[in-house]
Amino acid sequence: MTRRLRFNGTGSGVNGCPSVHEDLDTGEFIVHGPALTDPDDIAQLRHLNEGEVPIVVPRELLVDFGPKEVVRVPHIIGLDEFDRLFTQFEHTAWRLETRRRYASDELTDTYVQFMRGEPVDWEGVDTEWCAERREQVALGKRFERVRVVDDPPTAGQLYLLDNARRNSFVGEKILNLWRADADRLGLPTEDFWLFDSRLVARLDFDDADNLAGVELITEPAAVLRYAMVRDAALHHAVPYEEFAARLTAKED
Repeated sequence: MTRRLRFNGTGSGVNGCPSVHEDLDTGEFIVHGPALTDPDDIAQLRHLNEGEVPIVVPRELLVDFGPKEVVRVPHIIGLDEFDRLFTQFEHTAWRLETRRRYASDELTDTYVQFMRGEPVDWEGVDTEWCAERREQVALGKRFERVRVVDDPPTAGQLYLLDNARRNSFVGEKILNLWRADADRLGLPTEDFWLFDSRLVARLDFDDADNLAGVELITEPAAVLRYAMVRDAALHHAVPYEEFAARLTAKED
């Protein structure tokens, strides 16, 4: 389908390059200008994908003819794209878990074992997921989670406290935080992954606690707010082993 493009303007006088056009249907902006061709310059670019062409435009062009007010449309991604985030990030992947139950956990054999009061054998569980985690950790990447826990903990939260052993085996760092402390800190009651402190994957759940969608957030100001949540949670959370020991002592 042919785009309906509107010429917004050019900052280069009469030769018409570089210029800015706007797609009247999607709201996307198209900028054209001289290509960046120096290999040393291109080598400095991050996240330049195959098929993308870097171009050079004067700052004034974007100021004069770029969007002045943007109505944010949620960027919903599919689960395949969400999965790719766990291999494409460069440094850190951090998760906040705030829910009292996750329906997907309750479909597993390990959950059935746990609810029967049997010792859970995590060896050989989710072998593909575990192999991918180990591979990424071996590359020097870091995975961390802070899990919020109610007082008293729900069955699902206790299951995840046991599950932390499996996550630790593959290189993840798992910490826990009482919900009262999370509320005192003003942490959001939503689940999300923060990748490299530059993008957020916010997880949306339905009323039955099933994962219903993933929203990708890249606006710097919004990402900064999630990074502040991470910093506060990490400062007050404790390693899961210590948390489990405190919980046992409290019950005794």
